[in-house]
Amino acid sequence: MNINIKPRLQELLPELTAWRRDFHAHPEIAFEVVRTSARVAELLQSFGLEVHTGIGRTGVVGVLRAGSSPRSVGLRADMDALHVQESNDFAHRSQHAGRMHACGHDGHTTMLLGAARYLAETRDFDGTINFIFQPAEENEGGGREMVEDGLFERFPCAAVYGLHNWPGMPVGHFGVMSGPMMASYDIFEIVLKGRGAHAAMPHNGIDPITLAATLVHELQTIVSRNVPPVDAAVVSVTQIHGGDTWNVIPPEVVLRGTTRTFKPEVQDLVEQRMRRICEGLAVTHEAEISLRYERRYPPTINATREAQIAAEAMIAVAGAGNVHSDLQPTMGAEDFAFMLQKRPGAYGWIGNGPGASDCLLHNPGYDFNDEILPLGASYWVSLAERVLKRD
Repeated sequence: MNINIKPRLQELLPELTAWRRDFHAHPEIAFEVVRTSARVAELLQSFGLEVHTGIGRTGVVGVLRAGSSPRSVGLRADMDALHVQESNDFAHRSQHAGRMHACGHDGHTTMLLGAARYLAETRDFDGTINFIFQPAEENEGGGREMVEDGLFERFPCAAVYGLHNWPGMPVGHFGVMSGPMMASYDIFEIVLKGRGAHAAMPHNGIDPITLAATLVHELQTIVSRNVPPVDAAVVSVTQIHGGDTWNVIPPEVVLRGTTRTFKPEVQDLVEQRMRRICEGLAVTHEAEISLRYERRYPPTINATREAQIAAEAMIAVAGAGNVHSDLQPTMGAEDFAFMLQKRPGAYGWIGNGPGASDCLLHNPGYDFNDEILPLGASYWVSLAERVLKRD
């Protein structure tokens, strides 16, 4: 395997590993990444960067300039952890009960810090690099918060790039392509109000449990009978709450779940069909049905030019045979999408290794592969030096 890791970054592997494991041992949730943000800011300042904190509440941006070009680029990493109880027993396991870096954001943060240190030492580029460290990627939309807080007005970026570790992709491999990389992320809550009754006398009530069963089935017809077969969508009911005992038909049942799509028009179609189905069932069964549909994250859609630039930077590090553009987009979601709505850019994957058993994302036995820290940092360096190449 012809891997072109920067020797200096390979030399820094022990230090990078120490940073990563420290982040892993002290996971913080959503916008509560206070310790993490402070440590990131401290390291960036020690490298000689201009550091700004409090963007999008607890986000950090490090600014590094070289030469005289007005060109600029944004490189983004996420910092937050998950509400997961870690099952690992190694020394750097989570010290916070019920919180864990189960998605590798500790590694993402460290790879970008490694690149910032290297680029601050070498400054072999012409322009401005904005190192963006984002809170609250998991569920809470920290990317949207940073954008709404003036991220790109305060730190102009002609393009913006992101990177995520990918279990199941071999170490030394990367993936990126133009178009959709990840799906939208929407959630819904449906409250079905009937009329409670004795379970032995169901004719006296309006049973929201049987109505909920019908509704779950009807929701599945949206994808199979309304979404064009050439498009992709998922409608998943993930919670059903109702009833308290064996012999009582409850007055109310609550359904919750998520939908995923790659196209805004399909996203619109799914929501519209859900509303029509709920309205029709309510009339048919003489019940009350209310739907709360919340659009959390848009699809993550890579720009063609920037995806090609990212691929070229990956090839410079890993070789053409180890960079994949024929990927299947994933129905997982990523709030980097909000940044891509404002600036052209590309989101890529870096192989984290086998991904078997407990090494999957969002698993209590997951751990980021420290071996790829200098590899990911080398990609960031390759990308920045390519985008802001000296004349």
